[in-house]
Amino acid sequence: MSVEAWLRERGTETIQHPGGTLYAHLCRVRDRLAGLGHYADVQAAGLTHAAYGTDGFDLALLFWRERDTLRELIGPDAEELVYLYGACDRDRSWPDLAVTHRITDRFTGGVVRLADWQLTPFVDLSIVNELDVLEHDPALLTAHRDHFTELFAAWSPVTSPAVATEARRVLSL
Repeated sequence: MSVEAWLRERGTETIQHPGGTLYAHLCRVRDRLAGLGHYADVQAAGLTHAAYGTDGFDLALLFWRERDTLRELIGPDAEELVYLYGACDRDRSWPDLAVTHRITDRFTGGVVRLADWQLTPFVDLSIVNELDVLEHDPALLTAHRDHFTELFAAWSPVTSPAVATEARRVLSL
């Protein structure tokens, strides 16, 4: 089964999300990551980043303890990135992420240090996801531009140059 078919089977084409449906959002995140130079595992993580729900989007397509299902579909490295993204307690993790490389796992309460190979893909996925939401909901962009401008600036040491440029473009900096 393709990843797209798996997502459709889980109803993502019927779940509303800024810019249309969750399915459309997931595809845009994958496509943008591809366009910004990320390799296949990061693109697959972008396409499935909401599988376990997120701190900002509580609806899960799959219970986080059923990780083998997603791992078999997208591979272990991509699934690990999806898990970390879904598990991330944003309030406790995002402000110091570029310095600590640590996230607080909202599912287990533990603290996880991102591997060096995971840090930039994790940050880039987080930024690309938020950029897509902000572009498709102008009210959110107006309300949260300063927050994301400050956050993305703090993350700049660990953000890929292409994603940093894209963030500046979207935030009109």
